[in-house]
Amino acid sequence: MGELVKVASITDIPVGTAKIIEAKGEPIAVFNVNGKFYATHNTCLHRGGPLGEGFVNDSELTVECPWHGWVYSLESGETAFDPGKKVKTYAVKVEGTDVFLEL
Repeated sequence: MGELVKVASITDIPVGTAKIIEAKGEPIAVFNVNGKFYATHNTCLHRGGPLGEGFVNDSELTVECPWHGWVYSLESGETAFDPGKKVKTYAVKVEGTDVFLEL
């Protein structure tokens, strides 16, 4: 199990939004989808677009890169655009009003 690092309060990431943070030198996008939190590396594998500024499909639990439309699973980081490749995902834990990532 990795180290738990507080990255935000739940009020910092309202439902339907994302917050880009830096933890241990890595840019990470934290998403609030209907009150459940997900986290991925913020960098799209295609051309480096900022996933935290992307379009979330809350029914499919995916994020679409705003630059070229690559779509990633918020749960696994996988993309159908290049099978076998995936962005790193992080376990998220909410304790009270604090949001933690396992790094």
